[in-house]
Amino acid sequence: MTNDQLISQLIAVHGEDHVAVNERKAEHYRTGWRSGGGSALGVVFPQTLYAFWQTLELCVEADCIMIMQAANTGLTEGSTPSGEDYDRDIVIINTLAMDQLIVLGEGERKGEQVVSFAGATLHKLEKTLKPFNRAPHSVIGSSCLGASIVGGIANNSGGALVKRGPAYTELSLFAQVDSKGKLHLVNHLGIELGDSPKEILTNLEHQRFDANELACDKKASASDYQDLLRDIDADTPSRFNADTNRLYESSGCAGKLAVFAVRLDTFTVAKKEQTYYIGTNDPSVLTQLRRDVLGNFKNLPEVGEYMHREIFDVAAKYGKDTFLSIEKLGTDRLPKLFALKGRVDATLNKIPFLPKYLTDHVMQFASKFFPQHLPERLLQYREDYEHHLILKMSDGGIEEANQYLAEFFSQHTDSSGYFICDEQEASKAYLQRFAAAGAAIRYQTLHAKKLGDILALDIALRRNDPLWLEELPDAIADKIDKCLYYGHFFCYVFHQDYVLKKGVDGKQLKKDMLALLDSRGAKYPAEHNFGHLYEAEEAVKAFYRKLDPTNRFNPGIGQMEKHKRNCSCG
Repeated sequence: MTNDQLISQLIAVHGEDHVAVNERKAEHYRTGWRSGGGSALGVVFPQTLYAFWQTLELCVEADCIMIMQAANTGLTEGSTPSGEDYDRDIVIINTLAMDQLIVLGEGERKGEQVVSFAGATLHKLEKTLKPFNRAPHSVIGSSCLGASIVGGIANNSGGALVKRGPAYTELSLFAQVDSKGKLHLVNHLGIELGDSPKEILTNLEHQRFDANELACDKKASASDYQDLLRDIDADTPSRFNADTNRLYESSGCAGKLAVFAVRLDTFTVAKKEQTYYIGTNDPSVLTQLRRDVLGNFKNLPEVGEYMHREIFDVAAKYGKDTFLSIEKLGTDRLPKLFALKGRVDATLNKIPFLPKYLTDHVMQFASKFFPQHLPERLLQYREDYEHHLILKMSDGGIEEANQYLAEFFSQHTDSSGYFICDEQEASKAYLQRFAAAGAAIRYQTLHAKKLGDILALDIALRRNDPLWLEELPDAIADKIDKCLYYGHFFCYVFHQDYVLKKGVDGKQLKKDMLALLDSRGAKYPAEHNFGHLYEAEEAVKAFYRKLDPTNRFNPGIGQMEKHKRNCSCG
């Protein structure tokens, strides 16, 4: 099949409006959220599950590479082409239109599980579950609005909710190309849907099955995570992308399968919540607090988010427009606005006399005209303390925290303090934390003429590591303009963004940083997955090869080979 024949047949299946071959129209989908990108024959937007299957059939017949993409919010270049050194043409399959959610269960158990199609987002799931007093694995997206549910499963993504661990399920519906190059549809949802691909996919889409039945012997969440987290003396991290215990079919597949749907547990919503804002100038205070809470509390926290003073400042200034947009506009409209921003930037960046990412310059300038958006007590803690922790407890954990914090901080009045947030302070503290990741990028973007690249690492420390705050040797520290630390403190998963000085070799510095992390027993990446920026460990590479023996899906991921593998002998 020629390229022209393939495009013609894809248009016949989807219609011209849902196949983008024009380079300008496809650019947004060929370019990574932070970095990366490459050429593609086209971008296809299936509107139904069966049309998705037909797309895969055509691409396999045409011997094309297939890259699965939902919201394209990955931070390690994992859902776009990377470079121009592939041996076959690439078709990007964007799944966002297939965003149906099916609520399972009946009576009091209604909503205990859901089936999510490939394009459904965390935000939509949160809204869908609200009437059932249930909540999803994660909320708002780890680093940006619009993150998809299946994208989280495919990357074992974590998040800010302490109790729930990495996104995980053993129940999914996916397509796979075997060692002889033949495409198969595999139904492991634990739901009887029929035999042929058309029958299975149309029955699921039209909900022709008993949605009241929940019985199943497979996991639909990382139900053992709380026990792992409480093992504070273990010499390994609690969650990280190379953990082979979390690699199961679609879970951790990193786009090496075409995932149609996943079945997931949901979680009860707390009846009451209380947020505490903690500040200290002594990192060992937070070390002890973490060990006490995980080791002794009957009730684990809902949230425990860390911010260093440096990222607090950057988020306050360069994340102000994001903060205000969410606060004033809500989260419903913002994914589309961010997507529009990406398309506008892609167009304007081609105009030579305009600065790169002009929208960032405009939004940053506009934010200056708005009044101070952070509460007075948060600003005072910024002045008084270097390290900040946002702690949320629920139900029975509130009384535990009240007693513990009063006693604990009475012994540390010289270096530390805390206060109980009112509703507004709590909301704004979380928004400030959410704005941090984008603010780091904004800071580097607006100062690109004076600064070097941004090196973004997400790392998982050993659960028993007493020195969670790194100390960089002078040879590394002298090359960095800003070290921006924030993360999920109780899970010991940290996002560490380094804005480099002008002229610094970012690739070499990354090697030096990773060697330093290796010496500490840390794992990386912790939750954003390998993408094209990290080399996968051998056990993960073996998992990818098992899922995709001929290298049809997302080749090059984990810095593996991009060429076709002929595995028919296997």
